[in-house]
Amino acid sequence: MECTDTKKIIIAVDGFSSCGKSTFAKAIAAELGYIFIDTGAMYRAVTLYALDHGAIRSGIVDDDAVKRTLADIVIDFRFNQARGASDIYVNGDLAEGRIRTIEVSNCVSAVSSIREVREKLVAMQQQMGRKRGVVMDGRDIGTVVFPDAELKIFMTADPHVRAVRRYEELRAKGDDVSLEEIEENVISRDKADMTRAISPLRKADDAIVLDNSAMSVSEQMEWFRERFREAVSR
Repeated sequence: MECTDTKKIIIAVDGFSSCGKSTFAKAIAAELGYIFIDTGAMYRAVTLYALDHGAIRSGIVDDDAVKRTLADIVIDFRFNQARGASDIYVNGDLAEGRIRTIEVSNCVSAVSSIREVREKLVAMQQQMGRKRGVVMDGRDIGTVVFPDAELKIFMTADPHVRAVRRYEELRAKGDDVSLEEIEENVISRDKADMTRAISPLRKADDAIVLDNSAMSVSEQMEWFRERFREAVSR
């Protein structure tokens, strides 16, 4: 479904953690020949850098220390031919695996709530999408980053289903985690994301809800194709 004969648009994919937003958005980008930008990975990258540089200690985020690190952080994505997807780099170092750990997951909502962090990354994201033809996933793409996006999707799923998905992903990587720990993290992140003062997670008024609790990736893609056809025909 390469979209060479249709206008290029911005597709915003927002929603709760562990809903498969990145998997969904990557599949969309691959099918359309669009650029995929994993904004969640960008916030995780800042969190990882803060952990590595002492701005987070024993799970406590030092907001001022995180702010001081921002000028030193350079984030970029590089296509990995073997994976068929882009990897994230922080100051030239591959960070794709390390940003997915439970330690980063437990702190990323707090880091994301810092105004200066969001301002820096939102500006970067808007620059990346200036030519359109992009798919971005995150928490505030349709509400803050690209409120004029032609197609906005808000993803949700049952918290337990999301926890099982995340648990299986981490166990496959060899991480020693428990399902209870993951489910607790999912629920706490939902609360933190929805109640933070800066760019809280919420559905844009014109977003279409996709509850994928019982849907396969192929079923989600079929759902998407119909919405995409509607969006580009408007």
